[in-house]
Amino acid sequence: MKKIITVFGSSRPEDGHADYLEAFELGRALAAAGFAVCTGGYGGVMEAVSRGASESDGRVLAVTSSFFRSRANRWVQEETRMATWQERLFELVRLGDGYVACKGGTGTLVELAVVWEMLNKNAMERRPFVVLGDFWQPILDRVREVERGHASRWGESNDPLVHQAPTPADAAQFLAARLASAQPRREEA
Repeated sequence: MKKIITVFGSSRPEDGHADYLEAFELGRALAAAGFAVCTGGYGGVMEAVSRGASESDGRVLAVTSSFFRSRANRWVQEETRMATWQERLFELVRLGDGYVACKGGTGTLVELAVVWEMLNKNAMERRPFVVLGDFWQPILDRVREVERGHASRWGESNDPLVHQAPTPADAAQFLAARLASAQPRREEA
């Protein structure tokens, strides 16, 4: 079974916007690296990643929510519908063997924070996590001011849990390298 990369990002960019085009290239790069992609299933970055993967013959999953009252974008091949946005978030996390956070707003910030915290506190097995571009770097740097510089048993104090990739190809390459050497994943309880 193909490894699944869950991608988080804004629903706002439209076709032709730089953020849409970058996400489209990310979907293509992930599919070319042999990954299935999973997103929240709606528009913007989610649509672009789905489209890029689908047009590259990749497998495209989505986790949507009745809360949003929207349907999945047309490139989604397999949709899982959850009742609440919280259930949706945790299903997106559960499905991912690795993660990419693209540029986004408050929803993407929550997704980035939840995955980062779960990795940091060992609430799930270690999985590779990438932010695409430099948009999230100031937030990563500020949080690391607190997490690092003192003794701690938590993961981020010893080793960066979130890595920055300048391009979609770099993100796919990093995930492929990390997942190639990873132990098979146990199902979360």
